[in-house]
Parts: sequence; structure tokens; C-alpha cells
Amino acid sequence: MRHGLTTDAVARLQGVLAQFPAIEKVLLYGSRARGDHKPGSDIDLTLCGESLTSEQLAVIASELDDLLLPCTLDLSIFDRLDYAELRQIIAHEGVVFYERRQGNGVNHP
Repeated sequence: MRHGLTTDAVARLQGVLAQFPAIEKVLLYGSRARGDHKPGSDIDLTLCGESLTSEQLAVIASELDDLLLPCTLDLSIFDRLDYAELRQIIAHEGVVFYERRQGNGVNHP
């Protein structure tokens, strides 16, 4: 298990993220990134991509919700986070969960 998530759950999440070319990278942060999560801890993900919009975020959230994972997702767009402190925390503790490679390939760290 990676970050308290099964290999299947990680693959399913990354599969949905790969469907959206505007997503350049996704960072996992919070308790799952730090390794102090509990069984019911949510999955904190922030999306990175210059062209991401709030409308796209809603569609992505809906697609991820359809996976019916046993925990909730907290999804955001990094460049639109209002709290500088949260951005600093993510920059410090965040780990790459998904990254699109150059040439439209996909890298699943």
C-alpha cells in the first residue's frame, strides 16, 4: 500500500487524472503524504496546470467521486489556493502523486 491506498485505488485515481490533459501534475499532501494517516483519512490532492479551470475541477471531482473509494477526496487547484500558508505546507510536504510527461506520455510515480 502506498500512502495508505491500495495499488488498485492509486491506479484508478491516476487513470482518471490521465484523462485530463490540462493536469500537468498532482500533489498529495496532508496526513497521507506525511504518513500519519488513519484508516478513514481523506485524500488531499491539489492539481497543477496552467490552464485548469474551476469548471474542469468540478468535472474531475465528479469523475473521481464515481470511483466510490472508501474515503473522501479533498481536491483543489494549487494556483487558486487563497491561503499562502497552505501553499507553503503543500510545497514542503507534498509528494508527486501523478505527473504528465513531456510528449503527452504519463508518468505514474
